[in-house]
Order: sequence, then C-alpha cells, then structure tokens
Amino acid sequence: MKLYIKNMVCSRCKMVVKSELEKVGLQVLDVELGEVEIKTPPTNQQQMELTASLNKLGFELIDDQKSRLIEQIKTIIIEQVHYTDAPAPLKLSAVLADRLNYDYGYLSNLFSAVEGSTIEKYYITQRIEKVKELLVYNELSLSQIAYQLGYSSVAYLSSQFKQLTGMTTSAFKNLQGSKRKNIEDL
Repeated sequence: MKLYIKNMVCSRCKMVVKSELEKVGLQVLDVELGEVEIKTPPTNQQQMELTASLNKLGFELIDDQKSRLIEQIKTIIIEQVHYTDAPAPLKLSAVLADRLNYDYGYLSNLFSAVEGSTIEKYYITQRIEKVKELLVYNELSLSQIAYQLGYSSVAYLSSQFKQLTGMTTSAFKNLQGSKRKNIEDL
C-alpha cells in the first residue's frame, strides 16, 4: 500500500517520515520523495496518530487524487533540478507526461487551477534556487551552471535570475546567498 505525503523534499525528510511511520507501528517497505510504501494499511488509530505527528513536522498526508498528482509534479521537478547530475531535460512537459501517464495539457491545467501558478513558473523558481545554491558553493562557473541546469545560454540564465531575484548573479554571489529560501517554502 502507498501513502502520499506532501512537503517531502529531501533525504532528511525521507528519514523523518520513515521514523514517524515506524513510531505508530507501520512496517515501511520503501520511502521516496512524496510517497511511502507500507506493508499493511494503517488502522484508524494509526492514521490519526500519523496525521498528527506528520502535521507537527510540516508534512501532510494526501488522500485525494488531484492533490497527489500535484505533489508528484512538484517531486519530479525537484528531483530533476536538485538531485540529478545530468543536464536538464529538453522538454519538462514530456518528462512529466511520460512519468505520470497523463496528457501534459491536463497536468498543466490542474496545476494552475490548484496552485494558482504554472508548472513552468514552479520549475523556473526551482532552477533559480539551484543556481543560488551553486553560486554560494562557488565551485562552478556561471557557464557550467547554465549547462548543468539546461539553460540555452549564460545570458538567458542571468536574465531569468535578475527577473526573479531583482539582482544580478554577481550581486547575489557577493551576498553569499543570504536570500535563499528553503525548497519547501517555494
């Protein structure tokens, strides 16, 4: 059986969620960002305890299909941007449609209706947060960052960065990332 959990964005989240599931007596088979496979369905008591403990930690059990789909879209984008070393995919729409087995038009309309923003804006926000992270680490040049994140040019990355943050990449670098947001706050 699978449980879907909102706001899981990192490996630490996976460890915390697994721990909470085990505290209420559930046997965890697998934990991925946004979803957990357990051996048996939770009892009503386990469900109530789990819901309460996860909510205290900023997580949320998702029980309707549309919310699950939104979280899956976000999870795929986060994985693509933050946890994949390969260059960004040429067509995020194709990746989402393929991985979720839905027409991209449906996914896009659903995301916009529920989130009040587009998938593209969410993707751009995640990419810019990754750019900030890489700038703070100061290990890659701007052209290497642009390539890694699938930007067509450094100029395009710089333009998008300034549009979203209100500052140039070099000005940001000088601030040492003081304006970075947590992934889950985006």
